[in-house]
Amino acid sequence: MINIVLFGKPGAGKGTQAEFLKEKYNLTHLSTGDIFRFNIKNETELGKLAKTFIDKGDLVPDEVTIKMLESEVDKNQHSKGFLFDGFPRTLAQANALDEFLLSKKQSITATVALEANDEILVQRLLERGKTSGRIDDQDEEKIRNRYQEYNEKTAPLMNYYKNQDKFHAVNGIGTIQEITERLSKVIDNL
Repeated sequence: MINIVLFGKPGAGKGTQAEFLKEKYNLTHLSTGDIFRFNIKNETELGKLAKTFIDKGDLVPDEVTIKMLESEVDKNQHSKGFLFDGFPRTLAQANALDEFLLSKKQSITATVALEANDEILVQRLLERGKTSGRIDDQDEEKIRNRYQEYNEKTAPLMNYYKNQDKFHAVNGIGTIQEITERLSKVIDNL
């Protein structure tokens, strides 16, 4: 079983690359964004709670995110592996994920970070916001707030996974195919 955490700031291309990775490596893609949107659309209790934070451009609190994710893993017990997209985002979430996977006799195989310049990513998100309908992609101040949250809370995870020899950085600028090839090279060598 292979379990990969895909990192990157909003707009770095995680969703695009996750589509390729899940097909190539036969993984179950667990995108916290997709999980949140499903719960929000279906007005679940956790979805309503998550929406109050997302609409402000804030990260959803750990306990809400963890409950949603654990539920999705449990729904896919026969998976050959998981691609975690947008989770973990904090050290507390990383520890919770490790503990949860350990209870399932699993662990994280590797983490891969798509790295890109903030200014390029802001423009990507503003463009995406024109067609996605996502409120958090239409306001530059909210986008920059999400990057600040990422830098403060998510960036420390790099050291967490580096200390476990599970962290790999990949240049996230280029064509979709170029980035896909870079990611494949890393995963094929795990």
